[in-house]
Amino acid sequence: MKLLLTSGGITNATISDALVDLLGKPIAESTAVCIPTALWGYPRDIPVSAPDLVDGRAWGGMTSLPWKSLGVLELTALPTIGAQQWMPWVRKADVLLVAGGETTYLCHWMRESGLADILHSLQGTVWVGVSAGSMVLTPRIGEDFVGWPSAKDDRALGLVDFSIFPHLDVFPENTLVEAERWAADIDGPAYALDDDSAIKVSGGQLEVVSEGQWKPLS
Repeated sequence: MKLLLTSGGITNATISDALVDLLGKPIAESTAVCIPTALWGYPRDIPVSAPDLVDGRAWGGMTSLPWKSLGVLELTALPTIGAQQWMPWVRKADVLLVAGGETTYLCHWMRESGLADILHSLQGTVWVGVSAGSMVLTPRIGEDFVGWPSAKDDRALGLVDFSIFPHLDVFPENTLVEAERWAADIDGPAYALDDDSAIKVSGGQLEVVSEGQWKPLS
């Protein structure tokens, strides 16, 4: 797969250009499927806002882009409908848009649904993640980012060999000092990204695309 691992979504022209480059064609000619599953596992006092889902705020603006078509794939439903129903949807999509939320919950349902098993075969597909939607492809997320009570540990899918500390300086607790402390417990390379930064992976090559702040941590 080709990857665009964002912290905050498609937040500026540089990240948008990286998306178009990965697609190899305009957004208006591309078909997208969005995956909201991580949103349900994140601890919150009230339900996810319906207006936020509809207008794209929950997706970092990704679902507000002028896609040729935009479908929804809820991973918790997939075991009940069978792979013969949902797998063609995934294979035909140009891009998978994966919302943020709780990474370990998303990782669990990627495995349970069978989506994780076919990622290696989606060679022409672009994966665009926001926060947890990006972190789920890393080896580990660190205990700080585990919010699902049923999570066994902080391990994710490990499709890439680096970890991500998202939302640098966006929240009071997401400082560079905290990122460096977090990275000390991560066994491997890691990057801190603000919401104007992303990691682009294609053909085995990694590139940070940014109009903001980011830092390699190890």
